[in-house]
Amino acid sequence: MKIYEHQAKKIFARYNIPVPEGEVACSPEEVQQAASRLDCPVTLKAQVLVGGRGKAGGIKFADNPEEARRLAEELFALEIKDLPVESLLVEEKLTIEEELYLGLTIDRSAKRPVLMLSTEGGVDIEEVAAETPDKIISSHLEPGQKFELYQARELISRLDIPSSLLNKLSQLLINLYRLYQEKDAQIAEINPLALTADGLCAADAKLVIDEDALFRQQEFEADGEELPYVELEGTVGCIVNGAGLAMSTMDTLLHLGGEPANFLDIGGGASAEVMARALSKVSCHPEVRSIFINILGGITRCDEVARGILQSIEEVEVPVVVRLRGTNEEEGSELLRENNLEVEKSMTAATEKAISAAKEWA
Repeated sequence: MKIYEHQAKKIFARYNIPVPEGEVACSPEEVQQAASRLDCPVTLKAQVLVGGRGKAGGIKFADNPEEARRLAEELFALEIKDLPVESLLVEEKLTIEEELYLGLTIDRSAKRPVLMLSTEGGVDIEEVAAETPDKIISSHLEPGQKFELYQARELISRLDIPSSLLNKLSQLLINLYRLYQEKDAQIAEINPLALTADGLCAADAKLVIDEDALFRQQEFEADGEELPYVELEGTVGCIVNGAGLAMSTMDTLLHLGGEPANFLDIGGGASAEVMARALSKVSCHPEVRSIFINILGGITRCDEVARGILQSIEEVEVPVVVRLRGTNEEEGSELLRENNLEVEKSMTAATEKAISAAKEWA
């Protein structure tokens, strides 16, 4: 599960990884107010769950609050890889002397975490690997063993950086690896890690959480942040757990003559509250004529999904079609039936029912 940059930076700060001072804003007016409070030149960064926003014009710099507001209006009008910009991170503009790259991910062939360091920060690590692979230092780590300070120092000493940074950068690397382990991350990346006159600072932050571990990471569901959502032009609203199942659901809808109104993935291990928020969000789409909730429970419990549906169902005016399969399927189905909601087991039957309901409602 991807999380927004501003969320990642809050977590990084808790692990003593320096980040710029900043605020999240959801309108040009809020951007201007945030820039006034920061009282310095600012960076405006579109908060979207895709990469490449810089090349798409999703990052701008402002010298004063009035300029920040004007640029914010441009940013809020953007779509980056078909995703609308609904919030901006407003933070102090850094004066960067050098840019480094630090990243941790999983090497699936080696079945171990791999740590990557480079002096080529600010560039996609894939580009560095393709064009200047000698500028990347990598090391596999043993999951069951502590990453020691001397190991961090040895790796960082291989970088072409001032010796005065060795201790601070080594400790930062230790902190990043602890975060990576404790947050069940698949990716923890700082690109760039900025060297400024005041020291090191994570100018950007990327954090991807293992969805199968969300039952240990409740903060990512409980903080009220936006769900991964893309609005489309169809009439059948879709709420699904897992991106793969979401794509399959939309393909089935199209194959059977329907059109999806959105993409919304509630993720693995979703709570009743997350399900309730998802149902409320999709029901607000003005073109939705029915809602198809398609859940294949693994760590996602069908009874939790059912409770979430019941929390929000009174707010929903259009027909709701539910398919539940998997963990606690019978319990969840019984809860819905007790409240006069039918539950399907067949994906084809449920899809056809959602399409028919949308046509009848129209």
